[in-house]
Amino acid sequence: MGVTCVSQMPVAEGKSVQQTVELLTRKLEILGAEKQGTFCVDCETYHTAASTLGSQGQAGKLMYVMHNSEYPLSCFALFENGPCLIADTNFDVLMVKLKGFFQSAKASKIETRGTRYQYCDFLVKVGTVTMGPSARGISVEVEYGPCVVASDCWSLLLEFLQSFLGSHTPGAPAVFGNRHDAVYGPADTMVQYMELFNKIRKQQQVPVAGIR
Repeated sequence: MGVTCVSQMPVAEGKSVQQTVELLTRKLEILGAEKQGTFCVDCETYHTAASTLGSQGQAGKLMYVMHNSEYPLSCFALFENGPCLIADTNFDVLMVKLKGFFQSAKASKIETRGTRYQYCDFLVKVGTVTMGPSARGISVEVEYGPCVVASDCWSLLLEFLQSFLGSHTPGAPAVFGNRHDAVYGPADTMVQYMELFNKIRKQQQVPVAGIR
């Protein structure tokens, strides 16, 4: 596990999501990147059950339960503006038992799927973000394997991102600033995916959750 940057690639003018993904993957193959299987990251949103809020007009809290095919035995639970809990896959079963406290938000499932590419020390994943049957956007994840401290390799990551994203190259992820010299871990990648999914939801004007 190295330092990772997750970003959104806008759909090319006059192209569909799938056509833009194909353009990106073609660029990677021209660079010399080799296919290394597939990947999937998914996220389901839960909100605090109405029965737990009392009568004080409290705002409900959101929790995002996520999975990443790179970590098949783990489940990630991220609280809005809060910590990230890493548990085993039985956490999904626990959420069913906690339905009196957290309820799944209607039509909240969002995921990205695509192809993994290896280029020297970089692992690149280009995915199609979907909600239900509809393609909503494009995710690009780049991991630099030999380094685990973001501040030590961001300039190298940035240079590689520019080689195939051009003017759409992202700035440094917010999570880098929060950790600076700390060791980068899987939870930092999941925070970036959570932020990406929420950004895409807002672009589509789909509410994250509403207490029913």
